[in-house]
Amino acid sequence: MTIETRIRPVETTRTAPLFDIVVDLNRPVRFGDDGPLGRRVLYGAAGGSFQGPRLRGEVVAGGGDWALHRPDGTMLLDVRLTLRTDDGESLLMTYQGRWVIPPDVRTEMADPATRHRIDPARYYFRTNPLFETGSTRYAWLNDIVTVGTGYLVDGGVAYHVEHVL
Repeated sequence: MTIETRIRPVETTRTAPLFDIVVDLNRPVRFGDDGPLGRRVLYGAAGGSFQGPRLRGEVVAGGGDWALHRPDGTMLLDVRLTLRTDDGESLLMTYQGRWVIPPDVRTEMADPATRHRIDPARYYFRTNPLFETGSTRYAWLNDIVTVGTGYLVDGGVAYHVEHVL
């Protein structure tokens, strides 16, 4: 049996906006420059906010990104955040992802005072957020897949998150 006889036409993947989120960051905590897998850094969440068509609220301080910087300029993301909706519900948002900084952008990216001004089209910053909550109002988040496009903002990081339909 060939692949052509086994595949079926399926609907093209579609997305819809879930929310935009800004995460304010604390000063990074470095775990040494030359760990066995690369340079590990904690980018702790200091707060922030999110809003979209079906939910909005704040980023609770205390989560963060235990990022691994590889020597080739790619950062492996490992993020855990607590979100609190404007109606008081708690959501766990976790994601992994990749932030690939091309060699011609790395020098500009090294300056913390100006790197948020770099056009996000010049780097690849994608995530795959998942959610967990016991809230009946937001239980639908437990069963969806989302994708996020990241970019830097002054004092933190932001994402546009889309629900994969």
